[in-house]
Amino acid sequence: MSIKIEKKIVSYAVKKPEDDTQQEVSNVTAIAPLLERDDILEGNTYKIKTPNSDHAMYITINDVVMNAGTPDEHRRPFEIFINSKNMEHFMWIVALTRITSAIFRKGGDITFLVEELKAVFDPRGGYYKRGGRYMPSLIAEIGEVIQQHLVSIGMMEGQLNNAELQAKRKEAEATLGSDAIAKGSQCDKCGAMAVVRLDNCNCCLECGDSKCG
Repeated sequence: MSIKIEKKIVSYAVKKPEDDTQQEVSNVTAIAPLLERDDILEGNTYKIKTPNSDHAMYITINDVVMNAGTPDEHRRPFEIFINSKNMEHFMWIVALTRITSAIFRKGGDITFLVEELKAVFDPRGGYYKRGGRYMPSLIAEIGEVIQQHLVSIGMMEGQLNNAELQAKRKEAEATLGSDAIAKGSQCDKCGAMAVVRLDNCNCCLECGDSKCG
């Protein structure tokens, strides 16, 4: 391709092929490295027992310590394992643990996993846990376990144990009594059988959802 020069040439320089390469390299956005695994990891194991299976499910989440020995030291999930004698779910459990562990190792914000997993509904119907809380699917309960773990290591705020909600529970017990609380209706938001009439307003004592804002 020819280029027409309309001005007087006063100087020139030879352009080398590596100049283009260096320009391309300078425009590349660096990707954060994956988290590295220590030889020994700390973690917790959680037990899930559903009425749909005779066998319990054990979920182990191991953490890696970041910025060890500094004021910014904290833990974050590195890998997840799910074990059960029930082989019915073996294939998708392997897939779920591998994908979830890969997301853990990429770093960054991983709290979105909780919302995504808890939004999964079983087309065959969910089940009720002990205490009358409704769980829409086994996947949703795994999401709740991850949420519980993230709360325990400080990566998520514990919404179920904040001061405001604890105060509402105490008020409901003192005003309505334990029998009325045990007969609460189902919450549209979290599915718990924990909606009571408090201060002329329907309020869920499990997640804090209220029709009055």
